[in-house]
Amino acid sequence: MSNVAGKAYAMNVLTPMRPGRTWINRWLFHMARALPGRLAGLLGLSIIHFARWVIIRRDQWPAPPGEPERLMNDYMLFCSNFNGTWDQYIDAFADGIPSGLDTFWYSSTKYPKSIPVTPFKNYIRANQIDTDYYYNATPGAAQRDVKAALRVRRAILRLEKAHAAGEEAFRVAWARELRTIQNDLGSPGFAPVASLDTARADAARIPRMMARWGDRSEGQG
Repeated sequence: MSNVAGKAYAMNVLTPMRPGRTWINRWLFHMARALPGRLAGLLGLSIIHFARWVIIRRDQWPAPPGEPERLMNDYMLFCSNFNGTWDQYIDAFADGIPSGLDTFWYSSTKYPKSIPVTPFKNYIRANQIDTDYYYNATPGAAQRDVKAALRVRRAILRLEKAHAAGEEAFRVAWARELRTIQNDLGSPGFAPVASLDTARADAARIPRMMARWGDRSEGQG
């Protein structure tokens, strides 16, 4: 599955916007930066590695020299990496910052709002673009695993200093550090597929894709 690398899932969503409404979203983005409290629900979701919305005007798309793109719409590009399943992420998003989502996608064509969540999920599915290549430097560790490992490392460095102070100081420091990091001592590892529905859909789609590309390659030969 191209969207999954280890425990992480890469999401890319591209939605059209009428050029006459793009300025509204630019203004809303500036307001969101000035009022970060509206994003508190997003910042508190530990499953999210990052999330970014970018406005791409219709005259900004790359094109071969002398062949400019002639597009009718501007576009909103949403990129995010997260842990867990696709459904968990959309549900957490909709529950955490429904007003924020409605603000960011305000000008996107046919945006249904984030509540109720089913039309919102259908909208994301219709506009999501699969990731062709997704590199994950730590496939067996999610961001929470990495942060936990860093906390353990800092504790070990503190114990190293305590060891030089004598056996009793080390014993006290050991007990203190163990209480502090005991929830960070789990073993990382690969997670299951991001979504059983997605896995089944991919399994059903592969034969059709192979047949299509096979026919195309034969026609080109």
